[in-house]
Amino acid sequence: MRRTIVAGNWKMNTTPAQGVELLEGVAAIKGEAKASVELIVGVPFTHICAVGKAAQGTGIAIAAQNCADHAKGAYTGEVSAEMLASMGVEYVILGHSERREYYGETSETLNKKIELVYQNGMSPIYCIGEKQQEREANRQNEVCRAQIQEVVFNLTPEQFEKLIIAYEPVWAIGTGLTATDDQAQEIHHYIRQVLAEKFGEQAASKCPILYGGSCKPSNAKGLFEKADVDGGLIGGASLNAQDFVGIAKAF
Repeated sequence: MRRTIVAGNWKMNTTPAQGVELLEGVAAIKGEAKASVELIVGVPFTHICAVGKAAQGTGIAIAAQNCADHAKGAYTGEVSAEMLASMGVEYVILGHSERREYYGETSETLNKKIELVYQNGMSPIYCIGEKQQEREANRQNEVCRAQIQEVVFNLTPEQFEKLIIAYEPVWAIGTGLTATDDQAQEIHHYIRQVLAEKFGEQAASKCPILYGGSCKPSNAKGLFEKADVDGGLIGGASLNAQDFVGIAKAF
């Protein structure tokens, strides 16, 4: 049995006080979902201490949305993996399409970040996925394969065991568009096949692959029923406690 995970990505939203209120709202009703469903919230750097404190004892894990690609030094404005780990962060979201698109993150950069995350005892949530023009050109498999080979294939088997992959069709983020259940299953299954080429079928079968494109309570059940969809990386819907837990209840 693979892990089932619903991870929220709050992006650049809420103040720390609002984040604590949101976390407390999720914690109050998380019991409505199956205990086997893991909940993770990806919060802004400014929220980690306050929201992390509120999350203690709730079973909700804290993720950062990014980290620096250097361990320490004269990098004004950056936040290191060591700093995040020292605050109780368990996961770091890496390779999100917005980081790739707006901030020019490359596989070279992401290889540095992912190694630092592992060195500091955390686990990466590694995002991959194609843009609309790439989907229209039927290049989604090619794009996802490259993003896996250039980063994930550099991991050791021990590191791979701790990896979470999030497939995010870029054309479905914040647009209201969603991959059909069958489209999601098709690409998730392909991703697992690519992983098996490097790490073997048994290891690949244990890797959680989350869907990350406009997932909400109304469409989560159909997506999560698919054999290779192990949960979601949730954007907008994670900013509402009822919606976030509603997605978790879809399992």
